[in-house]
Amino acid sequence: MATSILVLADDIFFLAKIQETAKAVGVAVARFNGQGGPAALAEINPQGVILDLNRRGSTSAVEWIRALKSEPATARTRIVAFASHVDEDLIAAAQAAGCDAVMARSAFSRRLPEILRELAAPVTG
Repeated sequence: MATSILVLADDIFFLAKIQETAKAVGVAVARFNGQGGPAALAEINPQGVILDLNRRGSTSAVEWIRALKSEPATARTRIVAFASHVDEDLIAAAQAAGCDAVMARSAFSRRLPEILRELAAPVTG
């Protein structure tokens, strides 16, 4: 099973939840630690990216979205991001940067199996 979805998240317990759910629905995911920045992720060219908007790092999550959506190789890569429900400005910034879906962490958790299946599905059109 080839990895089609990369996860950029710092919380290893939440990452484990994503990985367990992915295994249960038959979707391959892998953690991407952010090393090399958006250019390194673009080289991998995943089908989908799950992004924790609250992650730490030298490149902000919104900058990741902008970079991936502006790069021809990854412009069609689907990005689903989540954040704390109180981070309304961050959620709005991610949407403005071109993120395909942005939601509160609780909604992301609730919809995780569906989100993984959607990200793993072939891109049409």
